[in-house]
Amino acid sequence: MRRIVSTKTVQTVVHKKDGSSQVKEETIVTTKYEPVLALVSSGDQTVDQMKHVSSLIQKTGLIPSDHVEAEVVWFYKHLGLEDLYFKLETPENISQLILALFAAKIDAFIKNESVLDINLVRETENGAIYIQSAAPGASSRLGYERIIDEKYLNAKDKEAVYRLESYRSSSTAAFSTNLMSYFVRKCTFPKSSESNEFLMKSISDPDFIVHCTPATYTSYERVIKQVLVRAGIVIECQHVPNSIEKRLIIGYKQGTTENYFSALTDLYQYYGLYSTKKFVESFANGVVVLSVYLKRLEKKGVPPMEESIVQVMKEASLLYCLPNTPLQGDFREGKLSVQEAIYGHVGWIFAQHFLNRLGSEYSSLSSLLDSEDTNHNEILLNLKKRLRSDTFTPQYILQVLRQYPHLIKLCYVDFAMVHYINTGNALGPSLSYQRLQATPVLTKSELLDTIRKSTANTQEFQIFESLATFNKHILKTNFYQPTKTALSFRLDPKFLPATEYPQPLFGMFFVVGSEFRGFHLRFRDIARGGIRVITSRNKETYSTNLRGLFDENYALASTQQRKNKDIPEGGSKGTILLDPSHQNQSRVAFEKYVDAVLDLVVVGQTPGVKDVIVDLYGRQEILFFGPDEGTAGFMDWAAKHARHRGASFWKAFTTGKSQELGGIPHDLYGMTTRSVHQYILGIYEKMGVDEGKVTKVQTGGPDGDLGSNEIKISGDMTIAVVDGSGVLYDPIGIDRAELRRLADARKTISEFNVAKLSVDGFHILIDENNVKLPNGTLVGSGFKFRNEFHLNPLASADIFVPCGGRPESVDITNVIKLFKDDGTPKFRYIVEGANLFLTQEARLKLEEAGVILFKDASANKGGVTSSSLEVLAALAFTDIEFDENMTVKNGVVPNFYADYVASVQQFIETTARLEFESLWREGRRTGTPRSVLSDTLSESIVKLNEELQSTTLWENAALRRSVLSEALPKVLLDKLGMDTLLARIPEAYVKAIFGSYLASRFVYKYGANPSQFAFFEFLAPYFDKLRRISH
Repeated sequence: MRRIVSTKTVQTVVHKKDGSSQVKEETIVTTKYEPVLALVSSGDQTVDQMKHVSSLIQKTGLIPSDHVEAEVVWFYKHLGLEDLYFKLETPENISQLILALFAAKIDAFIKNESVLDINLVRETENGAIYIQSAAPGASSRLGYERIIDEKYLNAKDKEAVYRLESYRSSSTAAFSTNLMSYFVRKCTFPKSSESNEFLMKSISDPDFIVHCTPATYTSYERVIKQVLVRAGIVIECQHVPNSIEKRLIIGYKQGTTENYFSALTDLYQYYGLYSTKKFVESFANGVVVLSVYLKRLEKKGVPPMEESIVQVMKEASLLYCLPNTPLQGDFREGKLSVQEAIYGHVGWIFAQHFLNRLGSEYSSLSSLLDSEDTNHNEILLNLKKRLRSDTFTPQYILQVLRQYPHLIKLCYVDFAMVHYINTGNALGPSLSYQRLQATPVLTKSELLDTIRKSTANTQEFQIFESLATFNKHILKTNFYQPTKTALSFRLDPKFLPATEYPQPLFGMFFVVGSEFRGFHLRFRDIARGGIRVITSRNKETYSTNLRGLFDENYALASTQQRKNKDIPEGGSKGTILLDPSHQNQSRVAFEKYVDAVLDLVVVGQTPGVKDVIVDLYGRQEILFFGPDEGTAGFMDWAAKHARHRGASFWKAFTTGKSQELGGIPHDLYGMTTRSVHQYILGIYEKMGVDEGKVTKVQTGGPDGDLGSNEIKISGDMTIAVVDGSGVLYDPIGIDRAELRRLADARKTISEFNVAKLSVDGFHILIDENNVKLPNGTLVGSGFKFRNEFHLNPLASADIFVPCGGRPESVDITNVIKLFKDDGTPKFRYIVEGANLFLTQEARLKLEEAGVILFKDASANKGGVTSSSLEVLAALAFTDIEFDENMTVKNGVVPNFYADYVASVQQFIETTARLEFESLWREGRRTGTPRSVLSDTLSESIVKLNEELQSTTLWENAALRRSVLSEALPKVLLDKLGMDTLLARIPEAYVKAIFGSYLASRFVYKYGANPSQFAFFEFLAPYFDKLRRISH
């Protein structure tokens, strides 16, 4: 009811006794009540609901009856809620909200306040409602949007996705308060259809289909289709008819960003905009569409609406990449722009990895000590670890960065003045460009001088100096690309200290995403290597992985460089370290990593989506990625994505692809194992031992590539297998048939039938604790037992074959545990299948004790050799020929494919045996440890390869064809012919084949230090052959 008060004045003439008269006025007040709902249009579909709500409130007696209908009308007509809300909400829930809001008004009235302080929360199993006081342009002090992100929109459970509506109310005469309301509901989708046809109705919540306008339907459909074929966000700006508002529609794939809804609010508020309403709609195909209606804040200094909108659209993609950084608070408080904050975040990560923590004192000490002395190496290793972990912690670096926001701004300007491109528009320069013009631009020396004067000590100076170093060595970046999924930087690696990284890198990529950080390193222009995802079981493990990330990547690439001596490509490696809270996001991180790197090697040709970037490198780069730990199943996607991005080299971009795409799967054909096992068989042959009587310990189990194939190809007596699930042990030999069953099915040892163990055997999984072994030993932690079992006294056998495990599992500090109490080694032979399982210092210690050891760079080169020959076929065939000869369709293997795979396997076994024989011979002849000889041979081959490519030998056409007739696979030559191959394969690649074949065969035969006449002797048969042909 609405109270209506009316007054009227009545004049009455009063006659006095003395005969005079007086006019007397009296005010009469009349009060009457009129139903408020009667004022609502009779055509309003919500009238019946409003009446129902009013009656529910009347029954409570908590609001005076003459105020009930006024409060109901205020809720329905002044909170800015759309009809959709009322159609979906129950009268009972609405009445409860009105009561809660009325209570807040009473509280404000009692306190004599003109501003409502409302904080309403209601969370249920299927959604939530949040209502809070919020002035336009002001950040929420209660953080409801962040809560909504974390609880409902970050899509941690893909089976439970949500949609959201948010509205802003107008203020009233009584209270100058705007209310923001958020309504979250769980989506319900139609049953999935077997049809591949795109239909909005089949992927949408029914409420969206029923209530959205035709214009919204069309816009969302268009955005969704673009999201499905594009990496990153899709963004559109629309003018709202009959309004000064602008509408932003942003689409992205579910689970590819976090806290984006709240971060976007921070972004548009920074540019003087506020929302009147916003919506988040999730769809069954994994796409999320966010729609925001924006107005300009009427406040001095706020940019024009159009300029602010353009800037928000530019930076929405940047925020999508990194929506939640430690510097977000500085952005929210206005200390930094979003670009400055994200640049500072990337600089923080760079500083963690590249601050020179060793210094000149370490270099001096290193030069004084004997690098061949394992005790000296142990001292240096321990000192290096201590310096790197104690000097600059991530926390300390961040603390210093936040202390000097003005220095972050100056470093950002130094970066942006090189890489920012002002594309311009009809409105003139962007706000970013205007900011750059308003901030002082310093020379490199001026910047360092300003940093030195501003910081309090040497450590603080070094932190900001590292940002200047970062800027100086950036050759290109996607930081300013309109759309991106992660930030990538092509760096000139010359800033790396030679003391720590003696072998110079050719190329270096640095990638930062919201779920990960990563690198890609290569030692030659044309290089090959796998991409590895590194996971961490707990924060302690993550800290260890973080500290060693770059060094691990460098060491892996260096090993790959030595391993690739038989093939045209040099060595490379990529690493992706998942953040602690994203350990299940391997696929998402890998896709972002690949897309971000492609941003820097594929020239942008779509303005507004992929623009041309500043390129200080100035030359085309072609990268080759392969499978490694955690990425074996992603290679198909990467090749297809490279094709979608327009990469001309897409067929060769990844190896280890499925057979349907012309790949040669390493695990299916045991490519890596064929190389490793040649060394094992070679040892048995040289030592005259029977494989069936040899005892073996193996890390890397039946679920892995190398582990499963080693089980299937070997015939030894394996007593222990360690894999990701735990430890399997039996001193009389593990049942071979049961092991083969697991290897065929690629299952972990957790599925081993324990009934097949002897009485002294055991099966300990990582999640088991306080388990007693048959010998009475108590295992406190199965996880710790698994990690350290290779150091356990029980792990003692004739041969140790690491087929999996973390790098540096055995180093100079723990190698002593590979010795028995009497000082003799636990293993007679070690063939290192897993990359970097042992450090070089540990290898030398073992060889010194008489262990016959072959290191990873020699033993496990089979996989990369297979990948190289897979690429060769991709380069040799046209697309049509490749499809006919190298793709397996419906399980039908082309004859050429089968023959080619067999030739690859033969090539791997041949080169492995050649290197084994060379190492065995040279080791016996010189007494040099094979771990050292392996590096010496590799370096000699790589050096000779490069020299041969630049000699006149290549110009000798007859010799060139003679060598290539041996180096190229015979089945490929028979299929296409020499002339066709030379015409199709890039000359630089053919040169590398020519050089690597001659160099490797020569060094394997004559050793790393041949006589000066040896090469003439080596080439003599080729020239004799040519003379015979000419005659």
